[in-house]
Amino acid sequence: MPKLPANLSKRGQSYYFRQMVNGRVIKRSLGTNYQLALTRLRSLKSEGLPSQLTLEEAAQQWLTSYVPVQRKDVTLAAQRVRDYLVPCLGHFILGRLSREDCRAYRLWLEKRGKSPQTVRHILSDLRCLLNWCADSGLLDHSPFPRKILPRVQERPPDRLSDDELAAVCSLPDLYGFVCRLLGSTGLRWGEAVRAQASDIQHGMLLVHQTKSGKVRRVPIPEEFRGRVGRLVPFTSHGAFSRQVTRLAGVRFHVHQLRHTFACRWLERGGSLAALQELLGHSTVVTTQRYGRLAEPHVLAEAARVGRLVPEVVPGEIEQNA
Repeated sequence: MPKLPANLSKRGQSYYFRQMVNGRVIKRSLGTNYQLALTRLRSLKSEGLPSQLTLEEAAQQWLTSYVPVQRKDVTLAAQRVRDYLVPCLGHFILGRLSREDCRAYRLWLEKRGKSPQTVRHILSDLRCLLNWCADSGLLDHSPFPRKILPRVQERPPDRLSDDELAAVCSLPDLYGFVCRLLGSTGLRWGEAVRAQASDIQHGMLLVHQTKSGKVRRVPIPEEFRGRVGRLVPFTSHGAFSRQVTRLAGVRFHVHQLRHTFACRWLERGGSLAALQELLGHSTVVTTQRYGRLAEPHVLAEAARVGRLVPEVVPGEIEQNA
């Protein structure tokens, strides 16, 4: 084996960049390929130590190279970095970030009144950032600790009652039409606004550009067939929801129709497996969060099943004693 150049060491199958900085040995993984490790070594020596990067600088590289490729919403990730990560941890040297710093970040978020769900999303972005730094050779390993994400209390599906559903579906013109479409198919708003009449074949709507990236087929009622062009002539779900709220006089947002579709499907005896296919969920666990039997249906089912243990008369208990 040839002699390794300065600042390059090997342990097992992996190569590492090593250098003494301020009396402390800095080590960074360069991968298992020797030629690629040499290339990365030359890059480190010419560009400077990655350990001197601040977390803010690393986050900007993450937003530029990783997020646009892996996520659809770049704006949300950039907003979380700007509003939360930079004020709390942005000045930290990346190579010196510790597990305790990550735990302090969680406490910092909670003291600002952020909900457990919001804290979980923000910390998940930090975990993704640190994993990317480790994969890119900026860190030897991610310091993100285990069991740091807060537990989120499960909430019941945000569905419409029967009266509220009737109110929004009976609206005149296109508002009622779109509410009936979403309530009958369980489509996401983005899927509905991209749907074309030409996508309907043999009573099934072919749903393209889904959240999971998979094409699926959804049964569609007769009312929505035989049209031309786009099925939903709106773009902004916020403006649509506000207008429906004003016209129907009920609290409303479009995603409630997806929850309502799931709940009513189960209440009418539809299977959970079929509902998963219709909603386009990758796991049935997600589907279970959308669909839940209403209390009257649970009570009716309990009455139909009856007692699960035999009833005992108090006198019989004394005799047995």
